[in-house]
Amino acid sequence: MKKGLELQSIKSWMNTEKPIIISGPCSAETEEQTVATAKQIAATGKVHALRAGIWKPRTRPGQYEGAGDIGLQWLMSAKKETGLPVTTEVANAAHVEACLKAGVDILWIGARTTVNPFSVQEIADSLKGVDIPVMVKNPVNPDLELWIGALERLNKAGIKKMAAIHRGFSSFEKGPFRNLPMWDIAIELKTRFPELDIICDPSHISGNRDLIAFISQKALDLDMAGLMIESHINPDAAWSDAKQQVTPAVLGKIISELVVRKTSSEDKTFKDTLSLLREQIDQIDDEVMQKLAQRMKISEKIGQYKKENNVTILQVTRWEEIIHTRIALCKAMGLSEEFTTELLKLIHHESIQVQTKVMNQMKARV
Repeated sequence: MKKGLELQSIKSWMNTEKPIIISGPCSAETEEQTVATAKQIAATGKVHALRAGIWKPRTRPGQYEGAGDIGLQWLMSAKKETGLPVTTEVANAAHVEACLKAGVDILWIGARTTVNPFSVQEIADSLKGVDIPVMVKNPVNPDLELWIGALERLNKAGIKKMAAIHRGFSSFEKGPFRNLPMWDIAIELKTRFPELDIICDPSHISGNRDLIAFISQKALDLDMAGLMIESHINPDAAWSDAKQQVTPAVLGKIISELVVRKTSSEDKTFKDTLSLLREQIDQIDDEVMQKLAQRMKISEKIGQYKKENNVTILQVTRWEEIIHTRIALCKAMGLSEEFTTELLKLIHHESIQVQTKVMNQMKARV
């Protein structure tokens, strides 16, 4: 654990076993919609906390930007009707003050706020001396240090009941997901802070209700602590993010079909077999590293040869040949094209760096 970061497990402040399920509409639109949705969600018996957006930072003006402070009353009515704790997003000190006054149980900081250290610090300052759980979504852009910085600011303000929310990252290139999962960033966060619980937000990653179950299972397979899934009594009529919301009935089905796996097993056969397989991986990794080192030594020689013959480092035709032949070979071996391409790009980049270093070496002056 990074020195100076003190946290309490989400199990302790949610008072339940993992996975933690948080659900509710993207936005609190009316009191009737908020309470009716909450009651149906609670009836599934599978949700531990209710969520709803009160203040909605929209990308462009003219979209529904939330009910404002009055929405907090609706959220508290939902809490009274269901007995479930409630959570909402805050973006500044005024939001924090309003939530604390209303009796909101858990706060979360959204992706657009996490990206701004000034805003996060304002929220942290307003929470000094307050014992309330706070969840922090990843910043919009894939910047791990910004995410960590937000968590650190809150922790330094005395917030120990804290979790991260992985909601994916914005990208100019649009694929099947609204926000790219970039699981490796969430994994790196967990690696650097093992005691930090991470909750996945499959709704914002997916942007499409048909993908929520897939992303939810992937998150649990990566040992995330829980899920935040948007649910609405009539998703198609929702005032914001309609496509990524599910009905409470569908929510219950998704949760029921999730497979919750153990983090380990005490079975001796399992442990012995896993240990043997890991030894094999260690041996192969050693061989891979040795081969890569040998490859870079050859790249160094190539760089020297190009330098002596005044030839450019980058040879586009050769690179295209490598991509074409290696991908075909790896496909035949059962490796995915995406993995092969990314791996070759990394190796090629390092090879270019090695050759560049050789090219730029100056002859020692006598």
